[in-house]
Amino acid sequence: MINFTINQNTLNDMRLAYSDQGSGLAIVLIHGFCENKELWTDLQEKLSAGYRVLTVDLPGHGQSAEVLHELTIEIMAQMVNELLEELAVQKCVMIGHSLGGYVALAFAEIYSEKLCGFGLFHSTAFADTEDKKRNRDRTVEFIEKHGMDAFADSFVAPLFYPKNREQLSAEIDQLKDTCRKMEVKTVVATTLAMRDRKDRIEVLKQTNLPVLFIIGREDNAVPYEKSMEQCYLPEKHHVHVLEETGHMGMYERKEESIKAFREFLQGID
Repeated sequence: MINFTINQNTLNDMRLAYSDQGSGLAIVLIHGFCENKELWTDLQEKLSAGYRVLTVDLPGHGQSAEVLHELTIEIMAQMVNELLEELAVQKCVMIGHSLGGYVALAFAEIYSEKLCGFGLFHSTAFADTEDKKRNRDRTVEFIEKHGMDAFADSFVAPLFYPKNREQLSAEIDQLKDTCRKMEVKTVVATTLAMRDRKDRIEVLKQTNLPVLFIIGREDNAVPYEKSMEQCYLPEKHHVHVLEETGHMGMYERKEESIKAFREFLQGID
C-alpha cells in the first residue's frame, strides 16, 4: 500500500459530507470539478433499490468543509477512505465523474484491497499534457481575475454536446448555480491538484478488478480517442460509448448511463 498522509486532526475537521441510501453492496459515487453529490440524485435513487449508494462531496464542494491546506488527488482519496472507515464500508465499487475519476484511480492505487471494482465516467488515467497544464494555469488566472460568476458562465455549457444544450438548459443553469457558489480558493486549489496529478495508466494495466468506462463520443474535456487508448488496458473492462454526448452523460444520456451502471454492477454481483 502507498501511504499519503495528512494530520488526522485536519482530516477530522474536514469531514466530507455524504448521502447514504439503500442496502447491499456499497456503491460510492464521486462527482467532478465544481459539482457536488447532487449530480447523482437520479442515479442514487434508481440504484438504491438494490445497493447501498453513497455519494460524497469532495473538499470545498457542496456541504463539505473548505480547503484548509494544500490539496492533492491523493489527499482527496484518503479523505474518502476515512469517511468509508467511519461508515464501516469494508468493500465497495467506486465510480467517479471527471475529477471524481482521478480520485477513484488514486483510491484504486492506494486502497485496492477495499474495492471490488471501479469506474471512470468521462475521466482519464493519463496525466495532463503540457498543453493541458497551461490551460489549467489560465483557468486559475481567469478565476482569480474575474471570479466565479464569469467562470461558471464560460465553463458549464461547453461540457454538453451543442445539440443537447437547449433541451438541458435547466440542468445547465443548475450546474452554473452550483459552480457560482464555489469559493475561489477551493476552485484554484482543486485546479492545481488536477494539473499536478500523476499518470495512473499503470493502475489500469495492473489491476485485476473490473473497470467501467463510460465515454462521450463528443467529449471535449476527455477526448474520445484518448479514452479509447485506455479503456482496454484492464483485463476486465466494461466499455460504454454514448453517442452525441459530451462530458455530462448522466444528463445527456441518463437512461443509457443508468443501464451501463446496472450491467456493470450485475457482473460484479
